[in-house]
Amino acid sequence: MGIAVLSLCSCLSLDERTARLTPPKSANVFRLDDIKSAVREDPALAIHLIGVYESRYAAEIVPETQGQLNAFYMEAVEQLKTAQSLAISEKRWDDAASLARSLASVGVQVESAGNEPEVLLTGAKQELFDGNSLSAFLAAGRSHEYAPLSAEDALPFLERAVQVRQRRTAAFFLDIIDKDTSDTVQVSAEDRAYAEGQDSVSTMIKGVATVLVDRGTRIEHGMGMADWVLGSAFFVDDSGLLITNYHVIASEVDPKYEGSSRMYIRMGDSSSVRIPARVVGWDKAMDLALLKAEIDPEYVFSVIDWIVPDIGDAVRAIGSPLGLEKTVTSGIVSALGRRLLQIGDVIQIDAAVNAGNSGGPLLDPGGRLVGVVFAGIERYQGLNFAIPASRLFDALPAMLKGGKAERPWLGLSLAETSSGAEIIYIAPNTPAAEQQVPENGVIVSVNGESINTSQGMLISTLQNILYPTRPGELVALETADGVRRVIRSVARPDVPLAEAAKQDSRERMAAPLFGLILTSTVSNSVFSPYLVQKVIRGSIADEAGLSAQDPISIRSFRIYEDDGYALMNINVKKRRMGYIETFMQLPAALESPDTL
Repeated sequence: MGIAVLSLCSCLSLDERTARLTPPKSANVFRLDDIKSAVREDPALAIHLIGVYESRYAAEIVPETQGQLNAFYMEAVEQLKTAQSLAISEKRWDDAASLARSLASVGVQVESAGNEPEVLLTGAKQELFDGNSLSAFLAAGRSHEYAPLSAEDALPFLERAVQVRQRRTAAFFLDIIDKDTSDTVQVSAEDRAYAEGQDSVSTMIKGVATVLVDRGTRIEHGMGMADWVLGSAFFVDDSGLLITNYHVIASEVDPKYEGSSRMYIRMGDSSSVRIPARVVGWDKAMDLALLKAEIDPEYVFSVIDWIVPDIGDAVRAIGSPLGLEKTVTSGIVSALGRRLLQIGDVIQIDAAVNAGNSGGPLLDPGGRLVGVVFAGIERYQGLNFAIPASRLFDALPAMLKGGKAERPWLGLSLAETSSGAEIIYIAPNTPAAEQQVPENGVIVSVNGESINTSQGMLISTLQNILYPTRPGELVALETADGVRRVIRSVARPDVPLAEAAKQDSRERMAAPLFGLILTSTVSNSVFSPYLVQKVIRGSIADEAGLSAQDPISIRSFRIYEDDGYALMNINVKKRRMGYIETFMQLPAALESPDTL
């Protein structure tokens, strides 16, 4: 089999090899009539299609056609403004905020209809009035991030936090009030005393539950054994909402899982009653899930009074390692910026956690949320991690809506190079491919936010900007060549690179999976139809010792989607080894953290 594949590769002409490295063109063809019909039905799509049309037919657009495109663009913008005004009048605050973001991406001011901070705050007040404390706190916290709340605006949220006995949330809003020196709002002595107090660890333990997922019976060595998944969860609302990891409850919602699955929580030891629970929403890319149990929790953790820790800061984890309920362990933050999940970065900790701790809270000494613990990554045995609390804050609004949380996708794979956040690959039939965003381009801003951050944080910073937005919103992407494109995002696939591999050549997939950027060679050698053009620093190819100008041939390439990895077998003549021919096997995880 390997010889046959090798022979096939070597028979390809230079033109054929070059074609296999050329980005595939989208099968979609857009006409002016398509744009015209989209203007009223989906104005964000119409603006995206105008960009597609201009990128594809730039050389053929005559002044009359450009005038039509400009008219369509202006009409689409007006439709977005009208839609946002309607959303506000109908009190659809999330829709109004989403439309505000799309309008901001095209540089349109929407003060007359309400900009995003104002929309969020108005929505937060409505949620407060309706009795939805968690949604109200989240929206108010997000509004405060964009534009600081006044003391007058913060006061009702402080009072609700005291009412529902969320001390850290009360402290968050009290801090806002105390910092507003221009306001004379008076906080009652009782509310201030509560907000300035501190909960004991023994009290916080009461807000942590053990999660048990009964998956029936499994057969091992011919014997039937109970198949249980253990995890931890913590309450984030007095209605009985809890946070845990997606991987703990995956069998409850994964359509590929065919066995039985029933979920419970337990508030005490193994003799305690099992309380049925259900999954409300989940975010697989961030390994988070929101559960609901019919219980009045004795303690509720704040999700808005979170902190970003420093390396060396003391932390404590609460959970049920190996089923041992109410276990508290302590340690320090070992490292920040570890990129292990599909989106964003995670915190490395040295607190002792084990299987069963996953989904429990990680706290600072003052009781503020630092993150959500997860454990059990096979390639990092003995090391422990936590999803930052800021990510949970961003993830919760979508999970509260129920079901799978959809995240935006542009279709880019990135690498951090000396030039910045470089685009090394664009997946076929994605928004970025439709607008012909150039590979090898460098992103300098997204939605007007310049990417000025330290090396190692560029990609996660870009993901931070996009993560809270909805699929279907407009995103302004500016590259170093000075071109600004307004792109409409789509829903992110569960495993983007697995989807891309089904549509693209294996030669091109070498870039996002292995960090191996190839070019065709004029050589007719049987064993070297390609040359390595570039090796991404820190990639699989870099760790394997490959370098630029190494002749290479691909013997085989396979995607093992169920197991989550890809495998490429190559023959390479390394320059550093005197061009001695070597066979190499390169494995790569499909869930790359370097996609946007």
